[in-house]
Amino acid sequence: MRTLFVPLAVMALAASPAFSQTVAGSNPSPLGQAAPGAAEPAGPLDLRSALALARQFNPGLSSAAHEREATDAAVVQAGAWPNPVFGAQVEDLRRDNRTTTLQLSQPIELGGKRAARVAAAERARDQAASALLARHSELRASAITLFFDVLAAQERLRLAQDSVGLADAATRAAANRVAAGKVSPLEENRARVAEAGIRVELLQAEGALRSARRQLAALWGNASPRFTHADGALDQLPAAIADVQSRLSEAPVLRQARLEVERRQALSELEQARRVPDITVSLGAKRVPADEGMGGGSGRNQVVVGVSVPLPIFDTNRGNIAEALSREEKARDDLLAAELQLRADVAQATERLRSARATAETLQRDALPGAEAARQAAARGFELGKFSFLDALDAQRTLFQVRSQHLLALAEAHRAAGELDRLLGAGVEETPRAAPGPR
Repeated sequence: MRTLFVPLAVMALAASPAFSQTVAGSNPSPLGQAAPGAAEPAGPLDLRSALALARQFNPGLSSAAHEREATDAAVVQAGAWPNPVFGAQVEDLRRDNRTTTLQLSQPIELGGKRAARVAAAERARDQAASALLARHSELRASAITLFFDVLAAQERLRLAQDSVGLADAATRAAANRVAAGKVSPLEENRARVAEAGIRVELLQAEGALRSARRQLAALWGNASPRFTHADGALDQLPAAIADVQSRLSEAPVLRQARLEVERRQALSELEQARRVPDITVSLGAKRVPADEGMGGGSGRNQVVVGVSVPLPIFDTNRGNIAEALSREEKARDDLLAAELQLRADVAQATERLRSARATAETLQRDALPGAEAARQAAARGFELGKFSFLDALDAQRTLFQVRSQHLLALAEAHRAAGELDRLLGAGVEETPRAAPGPR
């Protein structure tokens, strides 16, 4: 019987390298990175540093990277061949009548199942890689938007502080004129009410700045921001995007939808391939007892060869095929819906950017110089007694309203530009130009 076991042993040893798997790229080494709070600067923070912190410590980006690595392992697993099966069978436990069978079986996949399975896993890997790039673009757009939100909140706080200073000076001037008997005490009361309202705006501006700083630092997982202020120029308007139509086809949402269609096609082909039954080839040895009347007490060895094929009578995989085809059609419909929604969102963001740019430029060119000149003239005239306090107060309110409108237009322009970057997919290595602000 030993001579019959030799082919089985050779077959098993030869099959081991072919069927063994080596999982490549599985290096679950922990991240040896510094804590986000320690990496964040304790002084001013510029846009390039904010982007670097977000790329290094953002948990969502790390999650997308791990998903990409997981799909690499899934491709390796999809290409694995079925394992051979070793079986042993004993008939009749009595020694003289015992029959022992040793058998090695190898399932053989037919119909292109393995190729279809690998193709589906590769499409899933492409999706994970595309999702990682999309997460890079989304994170970059969010970091830029939140950075300019901090700049806008800082400017709003500075504007509120200037307003408080002017309101305090107006209140003192009104009190002096009341003491001199030039105006009624009603003018001083009006000045104090106006100052109280402006101080409330100052408190709101301080709260908005704290919230904007926390939202920006949350991108790299720091709940308590260390940076003192954002260093950049808010009045540098983002440039209008000229190649919107050419970038639409490579937008992250459309790229993901197209890859989903391809993955569903591969899964449909896999289900079609599963309709073909697999076969199992067996090779073994059988030890049977000696026949009665034969000389000697030793048994006989027999070679066992077999082939088994399942009969696709009850289960023809029809339901899985219909499901896969329906989901493939659904993926195509989702692609069309995503394209329509993307065009609408891009058109809206483009219009927001155009309108905000035009508003900011108009206010900067026409409204702000005139409002500043009117405020200075009214304040000077009020001190000389040529204008009433209401005139000076109205001129001051007009100036700060124009400044607030200009600030809102600048912030809206940067938000719209960030939204376009998110929708169209900005380059991972690109960094927008943000000139440092005045120190």
